[in-house]
Amino acid sequence: MASNRPASEAPFVPSQRTETFGYGEHRTDEGPWEEWNPTEESLRPVRGRHRVAKQRGGGLARSSTVLGVGVIAAVGAGGMASANTGKPPVSISMPDLPSVGALFDDAPEAPQGSATALSSLATDTADTAQQDTGAGESLRSRIMAQAEQQQAQVDTKAQAAAEEAAVRKADEAAARAKKEAAAQAAAVKRKAEEAARQKAAAAHLAELAKQYTLPTSSYTITGTFGQPGSMWSSGYHTGLDFAAPTGTLIKAIHSGTITQAGWAGAYGYRTVLTLDDGTELWFCHQSSIGVTVGQKVATGDVIGRVGATGNVTGPHVHLEVHPDGQATGIDPMPWLRSKGLTP
Repeated sequence: MASNRPASEAPFVPSQRTETFGYGEHRTDEGPWEEWNPTEESLRPVRGRHRVAKQRGGGLARSSTVLGVGVIAAVGAGGMASANTGKPPVSISMPDLPSVGALFDDAPEAPQGSATALSSLATDTADTAQQDTGAGESLRSRIMAQAEQQQAQVDTKAQAAAEEAAVRKADEAAARAKKEAAAQAAAVKRKAEEAARQKAAAAHLAELAKQYTLPTSSYTITGTFGQPGSMWSSGYHTGLDFAAPTGTLIKAIHSGTITQAGWAGAYGYRTVLTLDDGTELWFCHQSSIGVTVGQKVATGDVIGRVGATGNVTGPHVHLEVHPDGQATGIDPMPWLRSKGLTP
């Protein structure tokens, strides 16, 4: 089988270009490259595995790795900024990438600085996102601090108002209790004073009762002061009637002097006892008189007997009370009670 004529060997000239993806000097471990003229032997298939032409120093792999890292960093930074700041994603401009053929010796060199530009863009975006996040957190912290301060002020005012209301309520309750206590004390005092007064009055009346007595015993009240009727010359009854059987003893109500004793017309037989204060006591309608004018008598002394003389309808003693010897008498009932006597 015919084969191509081998080409003449070209002289080796070291390449002086700068590696695009991270190499800044000449690589002595690469090259030289020879022109390949395929023959029947070189085209025969290899059993077991395919032979892949050796690439120069792994330049494609390293370049792809750097490019991928730059793209991922840029995209990740953009996503982080969108998630943290809430801002729209940052658009990333990517330079035109060289074709695969440019990675080989006979292709034009790729633009330098592509990976460096992408990495810088990703770093700047991440820094911007971090700054925005820090500013947002700072603003949120200030807002929360202000809200807590305002809430604390509201709580303090509410607590102060509640305490003031409680104090005012306590003061009102204390004042009300004090007023009630004072009223109760005054009532107790009045009650005690009234009890003392009544006790003193009772003692006084008891003492007077020893000095005064009713005009007769075994009696019945048949006529009171002020009763109207034509049978009385004044048009009304002027005294208090103690009805009792004829001959019942009549006693001196209090100590004094007999100023009148004898017949008195419509009053029948009448005895007038004048007390030391000038009060005159008239005992009328007696059946008999047992004292004389000018006689001194003591409480309970017998001065006459019950009868039915004068203008009467039955035996009784008619009692009249004339303070200071006045012509018009007063009601004998309250006067007797004022002396501790109960008719």
